[in-house]
Amino acid sequence: MNLTRLTRAVALCTAFSTAPLTAHSDIIMSQSNDPSVQLNRNLDTLLGASRPEVEARTGNLLPQVLVPRNDPEPAPAITAATLSSAAPAAGGKQWECLTEALYFEARGETIAGITAVAEVILNRVDSKRFPKTVCGVVNQGTGRKYQCQFSYACDGRAEVVHEKKAWRKVGKIAAMMLDGAPRKLTRGATFYHTKQVSPSWSRSFDKTATIGAHIFYSLG
Repeated sequence: MNLTRLTRAVALCTAFSTAPLTAHSDIIMSQSNDPSVQLNRNLDTLLGASRPEVEARTGNLLPQVLVPRNDPEPAPAITAATLSSAAPAAGGKQWECLTEALYFEARGETIAGITAVAEVILNRVDSKRFPKTVCGVVNQGTGRKYQCQFSYACDGRAEVVHEKKAWRKVGKIAAMMLDGAPRKLTRGATFYHTKQVSPSWSRSFDKTATIGAHIFYSLG
């Protein structure tokens, strides 16, 4: 068995298989975009005639390199059961600011994804580097187009809530987080961005988690 070729093949194919293809998980890929097609070609090229011998000893390599390398998404402290049993939420200005941020930043995410964004906001409130209130955090930089901390607050568009069900959902999550629900998803993150972008600042920070469509970071 050619171990050098096998190591190179698995490394190359693993890198290919773990590259972010899209921020959404419900895309149906055509045959031409199916990563397994290219992975098979990579294996054939790198292993050549020795591939049958290698796979006779190690098993089919393709399923091995297609196994997702991301850590499993941690379970949120807030669950669908707790949300469904919770009374409709309401609150003061800080609750309104957090609910608005969760609605415009993450309403299409899973409960874990919404909770993770709430964690970032509350982690910032606790940090000396950011304003000391939820409203201060989510409105930081507002007034300068595209220069604020949360894009919805300075994109020039009015914040209008059209999805009432989503508003009620994120409102409950906001209330629970403000009431002290555990923050155990993002490991203290104070920054995040979507998988669709790769901002330069992310290379200077410590990656703490990948949850839903977002990647989370701390200053270390």
